[in-house]
Amino acid sequence: MTTTLTPEILLSAYAGGIFPMAEHRTDTELFWVDPRLRGVIPLDGFHISRSLAKTMRADRFRVTYDVDFAGVVQGCADRDETWINDMLSDLYGQLHLARMARSIEIWEEDALVGGVFGITLGGAFFGESMFSRRRDASKVALAYLVDRLRVGGFSLFDTQFITPHLARLGAVEIPRAQYRARLTEALALDAHFDRQGPVPDVYSVLQRNAQTS
Repeated sequence: MTTTLTPEILLSAYAGGIFPMAEHRTDTELFWVDPRLRGVIPLDGFHISRSLAKTMRADRFRVTYDVDFAGVVQGCADRDETWINDMLSDLYGQLHLARMARSIEIWEEDALVGGVFGITLGGAFFGESMFSRRRDASKVALAYLVDRLRVGGFSLFDTQFITPHLARLGAVEIPRAQYRARLTEALALDAHFDRQGPVPDVYSVLQRNAQTS
């Protein structure tokens, strides 16, 4: 990719159903990805297992929104193999300042131990990456994210690809044409990531999920 990538170009690409990646952290080039099968998490089908619900009720973790976006991106990139290079980190930071990229942080006391971040457009949330330094930390982040998207009026949670970890939480693959049709519908929605207000208590999150799972 030789064209200078701007936040505006990045958002336009997401609206068209494609996204960029780097081969590795130190790569200075990006390439566009348009998967034949797209991973999504149905917002009415997120699965909170008994063990995850137990972890959430145990109050081990503290949950915040947009408190340490850069820390979440860094946590996601802090691994042997990553597709997040400096260019993408910078673009995500710019979109965060514009309130178009959002994060959920998971804390154990004062330590950031997990989180997830992504980009919002209309009623679509494009999940970029997540990380976990403690057991179940990323799962808790996803549970709170799904709850926030549902309350905010979103209809599409795009995970780009599907992994066994995401599949256990309810993620599925859909064909490219079906994804783009759902994306078009989602982009027309007036959804708001901040509609919910403060972080809800864990019992509200569990109850709302139980009503739709």
